[in-house]
Amino acid sequence: MKKQKIQSLSAVQCGSELKDRSNWLDSHESGYSKHLKKRHVQMMALGGAIGTGLFLGAGARLQIAGPALAVIYLVCGIFAFFILRALGELVMHRPSSGSFVSYTREFMGERASFVAGWMYFVVWALTGVVDITAIAIYMKYWSVFSDVPQWVFALSALGVVTLMNMVGVKWFGEMEFWFAVIKVAAISIFLVIGSFFFATGHEVAGHIPGLHLITDNGGIFPHGLLPAIIIVQGVIFAYASIELVGTAAGETADARKVIPKAINGVIWRISLFYVGSVFLLVTVLPWTAYSANVSPFVTFFEALGVPGIGSVMNIVVMTAALSSLNSGLYATGRVLRSLAMGGSAPKMFKRMSSQGVPYMGILVTMGINVFGVVLNFLIPAQLFELLLNLVSLGILSTWAFIVLSQINYRRAVKRGEVELVSFRMPGAPFTSWLTLVFLLVVLVLLAFDYPNGTYTVLSIPLVAGALMLGWSKAVRSKAKGSEEIKSDPSHVGA
Repeated sequence: MKKQKIQSLSAVQCGSELKDRSNWLDSHESGYSKHLKKRHVQMMALGGAIGTGLFLGAGARLQIAGPALAVIYLVCGIFAFFILRALGELVMHRPSSGSFVSYTREFMGERASFVAGWMYFVVWALTGVVDITAIAIYMKYWSVFSDVPQWVFALSALGVVTLMNMVGVKWFGEMEFWFAVIKVAAISIFLVIGSFFFATGHEVAGHIPGLHLITDNGGIFPHGLLPAIIIVQGVIFAYASIELVGTAAGETADARKVIPKAINGVIWRISLFYVGSVFLLVTVLPWTAYSANVSPFVTFFEALGVPGIGSVMNIVVMTAALSSLNSGLYATGRVLRSLAMGGSAPKMFKRMSSQGVPYMGILVTMGINVFGVVLNFLIPAQLFELLLNLVSLGILSTWAFIVLSQINYRRAVKRGEVELVSFRMPGAPFTSWLTLVFLLVVLVLLAFDYPNGTYTVLSIPLVAGALMLGWSKAVRSKAKGSEEIKSDPSHVGA
């Protein structure tokens, strides 16, 4: 009888602790508004999977792998979909602007959350440097701007996007909506025109469209299987930023209804935009007609004699860069605030504007972007490339933490600590572990991408060391804060 009473008291105490922790995690969402609408989130999911990796990078990858690129896009797209479904499961459990950082904290602890959050911050801080540098280069495409210093365009683009992020989440959503519209419209126009030529057999630059353009030029794997496997590590990063939908969930009205529909649409969008585009590209022209330095879409439309296609595509790729910059500022502001709420980042990142914007994280990221552009001119190009390759590690670690959090969430369900949601990752836990194995394979393939990929993987011990130092400092800071509260209770809640 006494044993039963002790067990009963223990269960009550455990339930009380879980409730207190849940309330603490929910308190991290205070101050955010719910101004993102269904159309914002849907187009964010739609546009998040379309970037310069498709508009520009497809040309170089066609040279390496040929028509096999369509197969690689599909395989990588399936795993990207699994990652999103894992994230969707967590969002349905508890929508959070801290996204995977908040879920990692809940199911894996603060130390894992620290690593996940700061690696993700590195991703967007460095990507932002690339984005604003690219925007400035794209502007130079038009001769009318040839005399304008490059830094003017870089800082102007950063200033405008930062301002829009500062005004409020609704403006961020509007910018992403229209950026996505432009990207989707560009791909859709190509799909319609390319399908017309494929179906009718009208000549394109002296070539009759059809499947024979694949079989007559070496088949699906013209260079063998190995080159196709090696480019997996490059293709997977074309899907970077798909996880942004999870961050947006915390500021979306009726997130549990909107997010599943947005996520479920990703797999057919990947099939249509990536696989469909590459299939048409290699069946309206031989894959050998495309080059690494020119967008394959420009090559196709120039073959049709469309005037001004270079300028049109320049606008599209500039839109993709602006979209990436916009997403980076949005994501880092939320992630740094989530880190600060758990004690893994300075308290200043907790600050919110009257519009519900975590502005300190955005401003710090903006500052790093500016510094990065200056650094781009001061240090050797090779060293700068190595710094940018840290983005690869950040993306892989982000996706791994999403899947690991989902695995630990399922374990918590089995222990009876949380409820199982209806929107679940298909095939889990098998697909969860399979996705982690796939990400490990991508890391190994990255090591074979000499020299930058090899040096990036070799830098992992240095990155781990930096994170360990950062974590020890965060622990000391939290311990000092606790001592101050004990000595002066008036500080509680300050």
